[in-house]
Amino acid sequence: MVFTVPVKTRRAVLASAVGAGAGLVVSGCWGRGAPAPPKPNPLAPALAGALALVDRYQATVAAYPDLAERLQPLLADHQAHVDALRRAMGTPSPTASPSAGGSAAPGVADDPAAAVVALRAAEQAGQADASTACLAAAAEHAALLGSIAACRATHVEVLT
Repeated sequence: MVFTVPVKTRRAVLASAVGAGAGLVVSGCWGRGAPAPPKPNPLAPALAGALALVDRYQATVAAYPDLAERLQPLLADHQAHVDALRRAMGTPSPTASPSAGGSAAPGVADDPAAAVVALRAAEQAGQADASTACLAAAAEHAALLGSIAACRATHVEVLT
């Protein structure tokens, strides 16, 4: 005895088989390609900005040791920002100082007054960047970025 399946039923069986196969491809059981690249950490730009300010302050203090007493507390704040951002990102801190890796420090102005003006401009730009990042950040990072923005705003006033 031979059983035949009606045409509509065969189509339904084929459609469900194709659908199941497509589900396997979508779910990753077939056609395993390269994994998607990881998304960049949303705090990475803030960390880069904090490291740049650390480098700028260190270069200025090295060029003008007479400014060290005035600038060291501000530098310490930026180093604390670097540490806090790394902790929030789950990134280990290097064993050496943030700029000990031989990164290119920004040029320092030819006189101390101009160097302080350049630091003030860098702080203003950094404060604007941190404020923008704070407003766009997930709730878990907003407080950290907001405190960094506020700290940079006070640095602008100290450098005035």
